[in-house]
Formats: sequence, structure tokens, C-alpha cells
Amino acid sequence: MNTAGYMRRFGVTGRGLVVVLPYLWLLLFFVVPFVIVLKISFSDIDLAIPPYKPLLEWVGKNSLAIKLDFNNYAFLFTDRLYINAFLNSIKVAFISTVLCILIGYPMAYGIARAKPATRNLLLLLVILPFWTSLLLRVYAWIGLLKANGVINNVLIWLGVIQDPLTMLYTPFAMYIGIVYSYLPFFILPLYANLEKMDWQLLEAAEDLGCKPWQAFYKITLPLSRNGMLAGSMLVFIPAVGEFVIPALLGGPNALMIGRVLWDEFFSNRAWPVASAVAILLLILLVPFMMWYQSVQARESAGAR
Repeated sequence: MNTAGYMRRFGVTGRGLVVVLPYLWLLLFFVVPFVIVLKISFSDIDLAIPPYKPLLEWVGKNSLAIKLDFNNYAFLFTDRLYINAFLNSIKVAFISTVLCILIGYPMAYGIARAKPATRNLLLLLVILPFWTSLLLRVYAWIGLLKANGVINNVLIWLGVIQDPLTMLYTPFAMYIGIVYSYLPFFILPLYANLEKMDWQLLEAAEDLGCKPWQAFYKITLPLSRNGMLAGSMLVFIPAVGEFVIPALLGGPNALMIGRVLWDEFFSNRAWPVASAVAILLLILLVPFMMWYQSVQARESAGAR
């Protein structure tokens, strides 16, 4: 009996296998790690390897006791460091998303309205940064923004400034790095949405007396809402937990929750506290993902 025969014998069809594989992937690489981190978050810190106490302990000879420690979560709400890190991460992610919208929307709109040959070239330029490691791209910005870097040298040579500007290790440098790194994630889904739009609607609106800005506000903007929302979520969600860019461009004073996670795991070896931070971060981001899914579901129902 061949492989297909064995699969049919046990009730597994090709369609069922296609459906099961994604769920198996999520189970192995999301649910299992999440459960492990959740378990550690309820543990107590211990000077051992690994640096936390087990949840299950034998009491006597025949009974097991579960010891759940909620102090890790209580500690996060009493220490201003974690509260400020969460709030600052949300603020940085929100501002970065707004900047991506302001910069990325005209770019996506221009690419969607360009001729097919030019459009392919512009899309290639948007995707081109992905061919290089994120770490190398961030280090390139260090060379551009430092006191004796390219930008300061050019400005001094042009006579615009006399002394170098302090740009590196500032919030300005951090926002530049985040927007530069995540801008393609906003442009691509928005372009995919705009590219499917019927541009004759704008011509019809202009024939009926609409000015160009009115046609854009009443037709283009509403029809591109899904693309904007998808791109915004792809920027906002990873930006909240960003670690590399704030650490390299924002300097030691850049208080982001990703930096706090790194310090707790590797510097302080407080794995239970770091796990509690990771769980709270996930709980914080889940409503945004659920809201996005509900909007998408309503839009799909309306389209049908």
C-alpha cells in the first residue's frame, strides 16, 4: 500500500493535511513557546540553572503541589520602570506609525499610479533594503548620523552649520531608524490595495464636479482604508517590541520594553519577571490584532 493509501486508511485526506499543517506549525512555534514562557512567569527566581523554581513540587511522597507566584505581575505594576517602558514603547510605535503613514501613503499612491514598467522599478527600490541585513542597515545610519558622519560633514562643507549636530543616540535617530526599517511593511500592503482600485471612479467624480482633493478624500482614502490598516498594524505591532534600533540609535537612555526584556533575561537573569513582561506585552498587542481582524471581517461581509 502506498503513502496515499495509508493516509486514506487513517482518515487523512490531502485537503485535511493542508489544513492541519498550518495549525501544527502554530502549535509548535507559538502555542508551545507561549506555554513555556507563561509557566516561567508564574515561577519564583532561583539562583540555579535555569534561574527559576519549578511550579510542581512533591509534598510528602504521594502528592504534587502547584506553586504559582503572582508577585512577578504585581511587581510590574508597582515599579515605574516597567510602566514607563510600556507607555514609551506605545508612544514610539504610534509616532513611528504616523510617520510611516505620512511618508508611505504618497509613495504607495505614486507607485500605484505609475506606468507598469516604472512601477516595477519603484517596487524593486522599496524591496531592495530587504536584501541587506537589518543590523547592517542600522549600522549604516550610525555612520550617517554620528558627529563626524556623512550628514554633518556635508552640512559643514555647505556652510549650513558651523559645529556638528547631535543626532546619534537621540529620539530623532531612533525614529529615523524605525521608520526607515518598517516603511516597506506599510507601503507594500497599501500599494496592493491601491493597485486594485478602479481609477475610473476618480474620473467620474471629476466629471461630476469634484475637485481632485475632494475625489481623493471621498473615494481614494476610503477605498484604501484596508491597506492603510494592514500596513499600520505591520508597523505598530513589531515597533512596540523593537530592541535593536533603540539600542543602537537611541542609546542607553532609550527606554523601550524590548530593552527591558533583554536586560531582565541576560543581565539580571530574572527570567520569571522577563516572562511576565513578555506575557503582558502580548496581552497588550492582542486587542489591536483582534480589532484589525474584526474590521477585515466586516469589510469582507460588506463586499459579499
